[in-house]
Amino acid sequence: MAKLTRRQAGLAAFGAQALAQTGKPYAGALDGHEGQVRLPDFDPVAWTLDRHRSAPLKLTFNATTPRQAQAWQRKLRARLVELLGGFPTAKSPLAGQILEKREFARYRRERFTFESRPGLAVLGYLLTPVAGKPPFPAVICLPGHGRGVDDIVGIDEKGRDRVDKAGYQHDFAIQAAEQGMAAVAIEQMAFGCRRDERSRKAGLGRSACQPTAGAAFLLGETMIGWRVWDVMRAIDWIETRPELDPGRIGVMGISGGGTITVFSAALEPRIRAAFSSGYLNTFRDSIFSISHCIDNYVPGILEWAEMYDVAGLIAPRPLFAESGARDNIFPIEASRDSFARVRKIYEVFRAGDRFGQEFFEGEHSFHGKMGLPFLARHLGV
Repeated sequence: MAKLTRRQAGLAAFGAQALAQTGKPYAGALDGHEGQVRLPDFDPVAWTLDRHRSAPLKLTFNATTPRQAQAWQRKLRARLVELLGGFPTAKSPLAGQILEKREFARYRRERFTFESRPGLAVLGYLLTPVAGKPPFPAVICLPGHGRGVDDIVGIDEKGRDRVDKAGYQHDFAIQAAEQGMAAVAIEQMAFGCRRDERSRKAGLGRSACQPTAGAAFLLGETMIGWRVWDVMRAIDWIETRPELDPGRIGVMGISGGGTITVFSAALEPRIRAAFSSGYLNTFRDSIFSISHCIDNYVPGILEWAEMYDVAGLIAPRPLFAESGARDNIFPIEASRDSFARVRKIYEVFRAGDRFGQEFFEGEHSFHGKMGLPFLARHLGV
């Protein structure tokens, strides 16, 4: 048995003494001083929540007519682009190529790449239905944190085909193709094959959001802005494919993919309909007060707007949002509140029937029971 040093023995004795005196393990430097201080004053999350109460939200929605709502959208949309760090002023060549073609019972699958920016490649899968007649409506499918795009197109952790729609994302790109839509599933930056070597060595599920999102902040930009640009370039790629209808483009995603679904649909008018799963909530009750990945953050956004305001930029185009009742990182009551606020924006646009929602009994996962038919209907399937 290893011999304790004098210091280790002293610390052990002190801990045992504290436990004997109070009947509970040592919790920190304020033990025994609870009556002398205000414990909430030492809680930084409580302090930031107080700060949120006085957040300016200078461009939060308060319009009462469609014309006022359109003017509000123009102002907030321009401000949001600035907060995200802006977008390139020119588009570089896509340099697209097809890596593989496969046939399955209900869909065909292509593996492809294109360049989003010079020196920055995007990998994707195109799933087109076997049934139906082209050109098909195209839905850009965005995975959340995990193994990346493989986890939404039926590829398991060993690179094999699967048929059980496993995991919290349930192969929703395949589900979109089964609904008669073409799924354009792209690898989000810092997921899957779009990671640095150190992150890859840590395993398939380790994202590279840190350091990549941190690097974006240091450059005065954001990971959300970078990923939204990838979606915009994916639409450019869709426009090169004759079997896809550029007039019927949708976007959908779960969790971190739901984030980019909301932001990209808010900023890209070519997106005709959107379906966000496991995201639409409030900044206050989710990423503001619960530990989330750094890729969720937009510096300074609470000066201008809350999450429901960003979603309101999609109106009057169709939007569906779903949340699980037991989602522990996007609390359900905040989702209910946010959904109600977004609905009011749609009602001002006189488009209340174009906003759909579902709360299901489940955790943080893709559901799609009502959302996929909603998307298919509004894209003309």
